[in-house]
Amino acid sequence: MDFIQKLWNSKGWLSITAGILLGLSYPPVPLPFLTIPAFILIFRIVDLSASAREAAYYTYPAFLVWNIIGTYWLTMATMAGGIAAILANAAVMTLPVMLQYYFQKSSMSSGLIALFQTACWISFEFLHHHWDLAWPWLSVGNAWSNVPELVQYISLTGYLGISFWIVLTSALAYQAFRAEERPILAGASLLFFPLVSVIMLGFSSAEKPKALQEVVVVQPNFDSYEPNGGFDNAAEATNHLIQLSDSLYTPNTELIAWPENAIQSNITNRDSFGDPTGQTKRRLLEKVREWDATLIAGATYYEFYSPDNAPTLPYYDRNSRPYLPFNAALAFSPNQLDIYRKYNLVPIVERIPFVHFLDAIDLFGWVNWNQIQGYGKGQENDQFFVGSTQTPALICYDSVFPSWVKSFVQEGAGYLTIITNDGWWGNTSGHSQHFAYARLRAIEFNRWVVRSANNGISGIIAPDGSVEVRTPYWETTAFRYDVPVLTSQTFYARYGDWLPIGMLLLAFGGIGYIFIKNKNNRKS
Repeated sequence: MDFIQKLWNSKGWLSITAGILLGLSYPPVPLPFLTIPAFILIFRIVDLSASAREAAYYTYPAFLVWNIIGTYWLTMATMAGGIAAILANAAVMTLPVMLQYYFQKSSMSSGLIALFQTACWISFEFLHHHWDLAWPWLSVGNAWSNVPELVQYISLTGYLGISFWIVLTSALAYQAFRAEERPILAGASLLFFPLVSVIMLGFSSAEKPKALQEVVVVQPNFDSYEPNGGFDNAAEATNHLIQLSDSLYTPNTELIAWPENAIQSNITNRDSFGDPTGQTKRRLLEKVREWDATLIAGATYYEFYSPDNAPTLPYYDRNSRPYLPFNAALAFSPNQLDIYRKYNLVPIVERIPFVHFLDAIDLFGWVNWNQIQGYGKGQENDQFFVGSTQTPALICYDSVFPSWVKSFVQEGAGYLTIITNDGWWGNTSGHSQHFAYARLRAIEFNRWVVRSANNGISGIIAPDGSVEVRTPYWETTAFRYDVPVLTSQTFYARYGDWLPIGMLLLAFGGIGYIFIKNKNNRKS
């Protein structure tokens, strides 16, 4: 008992314990409920602190431990970049805590304090989706991705509704403990959202699909750290992909999905660069004519520009021609080649954050920003026609941004296709988390999900988040599945981020109220 009392009053031990609980709440560990006691401890630290700065200082270790346990695998791709991302993200997480401190020390009722503190956290997660250092991987809702039966309500709220549920329940529970009251509101909050999910599952009726599309999903198991995926040349790697596809292709196949970085040749809009004779493009176009199907495949795409139409920070080749490289998805159909350029790029790893701003303030030209910027950033939500419907090719990190995915569903996507290469991270938690998070997209938009991953996990996910096909990790394989095409629009697909925007307005209003009240108190 003395130990518990000592822990409850020690900001340092509270912080370390909260960080461990949060880290252990994420896939593949099946303990998402640990997010609730973890946030209760966070609110305890806020209450014990004498200033907002102190609250940030003592919660930083919690967020650091959380980031290390949850995303240690980032260092597998790049040690320096992974460490920088973990340190920076933990620091950014302290910002909403500083705002929560001011509400905790206000004279508001305990219920309002809990609501405004929740609004601060949801506002942070929402804003963290929409800047160059975006990293929504550790949003609280992601911890619950492997229990889809409890979070069906995100078809109304988006997955930030899970964060709202957990943080509000934790805040209400702490306020009840603090005031030595019965935690009636916290208990009601804890039970309400899962109950809504159960009711939604019970009353939901399966939508009659517009069509069934036969899809072949390929998992080539290339070694991401070896040239040409471990094959002697790019042509052999392409042969490997074609052979896997041919092994399952039938005359009814409408889509063949290859993963991110599947095409080892550099594809360009000028055949004199990267793929000297354009042979890879020609070969794949000939193959899809033979298949009479659409092939979606990831590749590095080099786009050249005329000098008078070049972007503001281009690369230049040896002939001084401006170009940009893109992490792209290519859709080969019998009649044409369509391209999607990845929009959500991993900060530092794929693109230098704020590179145009950094170039603008580099008045002396000390850094050649255009040559180190990384990939070019796509701007259009291009998706691909497959038979009678459309599907996006969400490239890796794209799939954890529901507001981006929503734009495709609103424009007619009949199912969601995700292509990814999780091989950079090895056999770590990263690939398990990435696959699990796709289950939330299925629920949010009532869409089937087709997932092709280089080394796994590839699979098929149903609109209720259940997994219909799941391949082993680090195995060369392929499978065929009849994917239903759906057309309905969920509440979230129609109305978008109404919840986090409401929370953002509430947080700003609350901070403004406290500022004005404190100013008036100083005057009086």
